[in-house]
Amino acid sequence: MTLKEAEEAVVDEFSIYDEWLDKYEYLIELGKNLKDYPESAKTDDRLIKGCQSRVWLDYSVQDGKIVFNADSDAIITKGIISLLIGIYSGRTAAEIASSDFSVVEKIGLKENLSPTRANGLVSMIDRIRQVAKENK
Repeated sequence: MTLKEAEEAVVDEFSIYDEWLDKYEYLIELGKNLKDYPESAKTDDRLIKGCQSRVWLDYSVQDGKIVFNADSDAIITKGIISLLIGIYSGRTAAEIASSDFSVVEKIGLKENLSPTRANGLVSMIDRIRQVAKENK
């Protein structure tokens, strides 16, 4: 699946739900699907700055593709990072760098978050972009 197809799939998935309460529930479910994140990896250098909640993002490069793993101490935030990882993990640095991340606007995520969570979302996107830039 291409990056564009993955982004479109997320937009389609969110369009199923009419109410934001249902979309939040979906985000919570996404967060539950994150693979286990080791306690030993919850270090300051992996902590995303700018998030009200604590969010750790780790990655490795496998066969030229960036594979992300993450965790958060807040359930909605964990769902948000899970959503981003679902789209961008397993992509090349060039693919990630080419994304405008407009999927978050298309699903209405940013404007339906509290200002502090919206800032955290921007910080998560910025960190993913930074990782892509560092691995070009």
